[in-house]
Amino acid sequence: MSVFTKVSHTELHQFLQQYPVGELIGYQGIGEGVENTNYFVDTTDGRWVLTLFERLNYADLPFFLGLMEHVAERGLPSAMPAHTHNGQTLTTLNSKPAALVRRLTGQSVLFPTLAHCAQVGRALADLHVYTQSYDGFCENSRGAPWRAQTGAQLVQVIDDAAARALIEDELRAQQALDLPALPQGVIHADLFRDNVLFVDQRLTGVIDFYYACNDSLAYDLAITLNDWCFEPDGTLNSARWQAMTEAYCARRNLSEAERAHWPLILRAAALRFWLSRLYDWTFPREGDVVHVKDPEQYRRILQHHRDNLPPPL
Repeated sequence: MSVFTKVSHTELHQFLQQYPVGELIGYQGIGEGVENTNYFVDTTDGRWVLTLFERLNYADLPFFLGLMEHVAERGLPSAMPAHTHNGQTLTTLNSKPAALVRRLTGQSVLFPTLAHCAQVGRALADLHVYTQSYDGFCENSRGAPWRAQTGAQLVQVIDDAAARALIEDELRAQQALDLPALPQGVIHADLFRDNVLFVDQRLTGVIDFYYACNDSLAYDLAITLNDWCFEPDGTLNSARWQAMTEAYCARRNLSEAERAHWPLILRAAALRFWLSRLYDWTFPREGDVVHVKDPEQYRRILQHHRDNLPPPL
């Protein structure tokens, strides 16, 4: 989440007239994240998050909003989109597609406990089970073709020779991984620590579904493990890893094919976020408040997976 598009008090007041949410009390921009413009909005009828979609394909937006409703109705603590007086969840503000969703209680955690990790593993498995009945489809815009194209682009411009060699070698290795051949479904694709909310030790919210897509379920687990179970220096926290994988597999067990390809799946997940962060670092975007994350964290995680076999599932 970031602020790329400014919204005035008058503009927001007029925008909210479309919704049965009461009168505007106040609002503020949210600086975390990298893709969309986001504001916290308080009205006389509650607390909300306003998102202006900066780069997402307009045709894909009903998929995300419908997905959030689908899983929330089945018990996953996901933010429910607000409907306008005409029943729409997708509108426009300042010439940008926009949506208003109910703000969930809780805060993200920087230093998760084993209980946090177990609940995230269970919630991710719940998501994968619940979405088997969701009939929407959205292609992964950061899938293997994107990784190959972005890696090739970065190799042409970055000065770090070791990084260039690592990107090229990993892209060659990834040619042996056929994610579409593995069990598929709707994945969150960005279930990082800042996208899960807790009140004390209780999970109260799964947020930011705007990278969600159809892809390998094991790949989604790998993305989540890479964020929650590694220390800043790139070392694995085995206890967190075990807590998350045991909770996930208790709800949805991995297939033999997923287990066989697990080391490369973990590397693909680390490569995806190293490349996206390195791209944003190399080609920064303009914005009022823009948060660019350090790519070196995911370079270290990728290197760890290249050097070590993962713990058994």
